[in-house]
Amino acid sequence: MKTMLNRRKFLQNTSLGVVAVTTGSLACKTNATTFGTKSNPNSIKSLPVVIATWNPNVRATEAAWQKLQSGGTALDAVEAGARVPEADPLDTSVGYGGLPDRDGIVTLDACIMDQKGNAGSVTFLQDIMHPISVARLVMEKTPHVMLSGEGALRFALENGFKKENLLTESSKKAWQDWLKANKYEPKVNVNNHDTIGILAIDKNNNISGACTTSGMAFKMHGRVGDSPILGAGMYVDNEVGGACATGQGEFMMKTLGSFLIVELMRQGRTPQEACEEAIARINKKYGAMLPKGTQVGYLAINKAGEHGAFSLMQGFNYALYQSGQNRALDAAYFQK
Repeated sequence: MKTMLNRRKFLQNTSLGVVAVTTGSLACKTNATTFGTKSNPNSIKSLPVVIATWNPNVRATEAAWQKLQSGGTALDAVEAGARVPEADPLDTSVGYGGLPDRDGIVTLDACIMDQKGNAGSVTFLQDIMHPISVARLVMEKTPHVMLSGEGALRFALENGFKKENLLTESSKKAWQDWLKANKYEPKVNVNNHDTIGILAIDKNNNISGACTTSGMAFKMHGRVGDSPILGAGMYVDNEVGGACATGQGEFMMKTLGSFLIVELMRQGRTPQEACEEAIARINKKYGAMLPKGTQVGYLAINKAGEHGAFSLMQGFNYALYQSGQNRALDAAYFQK
């Protein structure tokens, strides 16, 4: 059987290494930032720019960059980028192929936001491969921001989306194996909670962001994380910049870290400083209560194209497409 390639195994079984992409150039470089620095050494002022959580999403940043190069907006770019892992059956954390909840059901969450502050979100959506595109239609076609569950599904079907079985045989087997070993006791660690958050600034200096996920693997049925929540999983402000998150969503929901990062940048912090402060606040408030192995990671960009990246523990990495180069980078981290 073909080995499943996903960012969870990527984090466990590889160092930064070389990540392959189908088009464009890719350079890999370690981020040597230490906690308390003003800027990320890999950060430059250059537009347009696309940034996304997790190294395997160089494919997503590639798709987003190509959309920008063909005249698409930042909103078009983040949607195109997010759709890549959503359609990848080998990516077990997003969309098709996503690991199910503890009842064996794949449920999806997503949000999207444009430069005008318009936003759309879906939660607890089932049987639709591209929740990010449904979220965009919620933003563009309804007076609401968030649709959930059966209502979100009905809206998707009314707008031409097709119901599809998102549980692949590989993910089904992983769930069945988990049932035997874990006895309905979900364990939170770096291998079963992540997502793609993606931010882009286009040639007109407009910013948009998107976030999409199948959520924590083997979660309680009905659980929704930070990914579809504006200000938690992702937030953008065209006056300042944007931020997105990955990791155990409960802690981003309790601290609204993406909104916090944007506001810190508004006050003059660099993207790196803002990301580090958001992580420091989680550690200060919840450090003693954090389950072993809990991961939270943030990315941020400002309107000059500078970026920041920081995480609670070692292992967070990200993809950056800027100045014609698609790079896979390691983020610095708080816990040593």
